[in-house]
Amino acid sequence: MLQYTYAERSRICLQWVNEVRYLGVHIVCSHKFKCSVDQAKRSFYRAANSIFAKVGRLASEEVMVQLLKQKCLPILLYALDVCNLNKRTMQSLDFTINRFFNEIIKTSNMEIVNYCQTLFGCELPSTLLERRFQKFISVL
Repeated sequence: MLQYTYAERSRICLQWVNEVRYLGVHIVCSHKFKCSVDQAKRSFYRAANSIFAKVGRLASEEVMVQLLKQKCLPILLYALDVCNLNKRTMQSLDFTINRFFNEIIKTSNMEIVNYCQTLFGCELPSTLLERRFQKFISVL
């Protein structure tokens, strides 16, 4: 364990960074409070690709969606319910889920993707986070 005297502590310089990770949330340097979801999306894709690698095309669509909801979605949404995200960030999170459904259903038609999401009971992150944020605000 390093022991510093008071004089030595006053000379330690802090690094200036554009992004800091605190409790799993990446806070970005900005004029107002802003969180980055790039790491969350990267981790989501890593988890989704590992499911595809292990299960492959052998599992049914229902199983894949259930794995998405149980394993991948919590990775994507971790601690974002307390952050007031802007519309563009919400659309970015929705795109990750839509992209996953494109791979499962093997189509790029968004009407079909939205219909299948409704049938499987999979809500988009924007609706989930909005509901969670309202619940968080009501507790305060």
